[in-house]
Amino acid sequence: MVFPTAAALNLLAVCLLVFSSAASVSAYHPFVQCLRQELSSSTDISKILYIPNAANYTTILEARIENPRFNTSTTPKPVYIIAPTNESQVPATVICAKNHGLQIRTRSGGHDYEGLSYVAREPFVVVDLINLRSVTVNTGDYTAWVQTGAVLGEVYYAISQTTRIHGFPAGFCPTVGSGGLISGGGIGTMMRKYGTSADNVIDARLVDSGGRILDRQSMGEDLFWAIRGGGGASFGVVLAWKLKLVDVPPVVTVFNISRTLEQGATQTVKKWQLVGDKCNKNLFIRVRLQAVDVEGKRTVLAVFDSIFLGTAQDLLTEIKQCFPELGLKAKDCIELSWVESIMFVAGYPSGSPREVLLNRIPPMGNFAFKGKTDFVTEPISETGLEGIWNILLENVTAFLQWDTMGGRMSEIPESATPFPHRKGNLYNILYYADLQNEAAKGLDWIRRLYKYMTPYVSKSPRGAYINYRDLDLGVNGKKPSYIESSAWGFKYFKGNFRRLALVKGRVDKDNFFRNEQSIPPLQTLIATG
Repeated sequence: MVFPTAAALNLLAVCLLVFSSAASVSAYHPFVQCLRQELSSSTDISKILYIPNAANYTTILEARIENPRFNTSTTPKPVYIIAPTNESQVPATVICAKNHGLQIRTRSGGHDYEGLSYVAREPFVVVDLINLRSVTVNTGDYTAWVQTGAVLGEVYYAISQTTRIHGFPAGFCPTVGSGGLISGGGIGTMMRKYGTSADNVIDARLVDSGGRILDRQSMGEDLFWAIRGGGGASFGVVLAWKLKLVDVPPVVTVFNISRTLEQGATQTVKKWQLVGDKCNKNLFIRVRLQAVDVEGKRTVLAVFDSIFLGTAQDLLTEIKQCFPELGLKAKDCIELSWVESIMFVAGYPSGSPREVLLNRIPPMGNFAFKGKTDFVTEPISETGLEGIWNILLENVTAFLQWDTMGGRMSEIPESATPFPHRKGNLYNILYYADLQNEAAKGLDWIRRLYKYMTPYVSKSPRGAYINYRDLDLGVNGKKPSYIESSAWGFKYFKGNFRRLALVKGRVDKDNFFRNEQSIPPLQTLIATG
């Protein structure tokens, strides 16, 4: 008679639990028993542990799924959700998951474009950091410790409550989790002045695969480098970041100008490509493109959103010098505080109180979508732009977002952090297709547009931004190899991918922290042999 191994029994127990109708925690499952042993006696495990079919399981799972595309009846669900109330509970979760054959998915905001923070192909546990969301601003040196579960809106709000002349360069959407954004780099409205979010991190706390809580000193500079742009989920569970706040003026100016094709949008966008990355570092101009109906006619609308770190008068002077074709007038300019400018770009109505930043629900709601990304190094020709307009004019719900780069982004070396998309990039493109109604049509549309863009974007490799994760670029197999993962790895990280894999090989050689696009472990002997 052949007896099953201990690992097989553990896996069987996991699978049985997934399909069990029991609404209470199984006292017999080895993972739960392990947690009880590892956690302090004062911890009430029922306050942090959620299991399938319990009344509160679906509530906490779905509350943090920002893309309903990954919330269907066939979507794999976690065996457990752990929502720790203090950092000391995370090491126990890692140790017990590792010992009992469960994978870890770490969720901070739930905005993962491919759902990898709460979906897996094998039995898994979600560590939901919603309760670890404190933001502590130190006015002595203008730094802030931010727990990973805090969304950007909470970070922005906490800073604004302490100072009017400091901010932090991060993303556009206030409901994005700070942990995931920073670990992928973090581009935003102040990147031309201060670089990415990761460029402004000076310390971190992380739980490694051995269950140790490490800071910058104890983890070492290689691992600290890797988690600031290489995707923290490949290396551990990031608990908190120490941020260096940056100077912002008391007055920040914003504007929003729209042009249809009939109003000369093509020529204005063409000119923006030539000058956007060369304007003053204090000026960020984003272009949003989508098809709209105007007076019964289908056309493309180009919306130019901007944040300028300065007064309206200074902005008008700058625009007159670098981009007069935009036709900016004094009446178009709105002077705000820095935090109010964040709210403007996020789309909150004028006059909204700052407290809206504490709302973790996106202002436009949640929609099933597919995203892809590119980096542009040479201006797209007028013919190329017209081809984009033709595809946009098809009957789909979609938009493009083009974020100007240059400035400080061109000065920081590619190797400074794993985020390599620096010098030579004019702007970044986000492609977004709404899949709410006709998913197959939307997927076909965005993939055709992406293929069409091939001659007009970066090459060798064609760049991509990991925070706009795209599994179309490739996925790891069951036993990922460095060569196999290079198909997508060099697109995200360029020459930094090899260094990331070497760091992974040293700190997590058994590849415990893994997903479809996690960094594969590469041993030094293999790399040099």
